[in-house]
Amino acid sequence: MSAALSGGNNFDAVAFARGLMDIESTTGSEAACGQKLAADLRALGWQVQEQPVAHGRVNLLATVGEPHVTFSTHFDCVPPFFPSRVEGDKLIGRGACDAKGILAAQVAAAERLRAQGEKRVALLFVVGEERGSDGAKAANTLPNKSRFLINGEPTDLRLGTATRGGLRVKLHASGRAAHSGYPELGESATEKLLDCLETLRRAEWPADPILGRTHFNIGLLSGGVAPNVIPPHAQAELFFRTVGDADEVRRLIAERVGARVRVEETAFVPVVKLHTVPGFETAVYSYATDVPFLSNWGTPLLYGPGSIHVAHTDHEFLSLAELRGAIDGNVRLATELLAQAK
Repeated sequence: MSAALSGGNNFDAVAFARGLMDIESTTGSEAACGQKLAADLRALGWQVQEQPVAHGRVNLLATVGEPHVTFSTHFDCVPPFFPSRVEGDKLIGRGACDAKGILAAQVAAAERLRAQGEKRVALLFVVGEERGSDGAKAANTLPNKSRFLINGEPTDLRLGTATRGGLRVKLHASGRAAHSGYPELGESATEKLLDCLETLRRAEWPADPILGRTHFNIGLLSGGVAPNVIPPHAQAELFFRTVGDADEVRRLIAERVGARVRVEETAFVPVVKLHTVPGFETAVYSYATDVPFLSNWGTPLLYGPGSIHVAHTDHEFLSLAELRGAIDGNVRLATELLAQAK
C-alpha cells in the first residue's frame, strides 16, 4: 500500500489530496477523479457505494457501520485546471482549498477515528457543487440515519453560523433590428437591458443585521448581431447573494424591470443557519454551499481549512499547517457530535 493509502494515524493527507488534485475534475468532468477516489477509499477498507448522477459522474458514500456523523464535501472544481505542487508550507493547485484538500482532511479525520474503533462516521463526496449542486440533490435521496452533517468548505478553521443564499436570474431583452444609420427604424434590446441593469444597480436591497445587505453580480452579458445593426436581442445573467426571504428580492426585481425584459430564474439556494459547538471560532459566510440540498443527512455544520479568498483563483493554495489543523478539528467536532448523538 502506498504512503498515501496507509490507514489510521499513518494516513498521508497531503499525498492523498495531491493524487486527486492532479486529476482534472472541472464540473461535468468528474468521472476519472471519482473512479480514483472510490478505489482509494476501498483500498483503505471503506465500503463504498457509487451513486450515478449523470454522464459517468458519481457520488461516493463510504461507510464502515451505521453513520451518525457524516463528513461531506465536493470533488468538482472550477476552471482552469492546474496541477498540484508543494512550495514551503503551501499546497498549491486547483482544488487545494476548494475542496480536495478539505476532502483529504476529512478522510484523515475519519481514519483517525476508525483507528480508535469508531464506526459511526461516514464520508459523502459529491459532484456538481460549483454548478447547481446536482450531486448533492441526488445524494439527498440516499437512505441514511445520519444525525449530523459536517460539510467541508474553506472557512479558515472556523465554524460557520450562517451562509447567504443565492438567486441566479437571466434577463432577456427583445428589440427590433435595423440599420444603425437609421436607429429610429429599430429598437435596441441592449439599451433596454442596460436601462434595467442601471435601475437594479441603484435599488435598495434587503438587509440583515447578521448577514449584511443583499448584493448582486452582473456576471455575463451578451447580445446583438453586428456593430452596425440595432441589436434585436440581449441577455444578462445576474447572481444575487441573498440574506433573507428570496421572494422579497424576486418582488423587487419584477417591480424595477417591469415588462421591459423577461426575467428567468435559473438557480436558487436558500439562506442557511448552521449548528455550532463550543470551542471553535465562528463566522458568517457570503457564499452558498451544498448544505441546503443535503437536508436528509442531519443537522448541518460548516467547517474546513483554507480561505475562500484564494479559492477559484489562479494561485489557489492551502497551508499545510491549516490542513493538519483541520484534521484535528474534524476529529474534535465528530467526537463532540457523536457524544450528542447517543
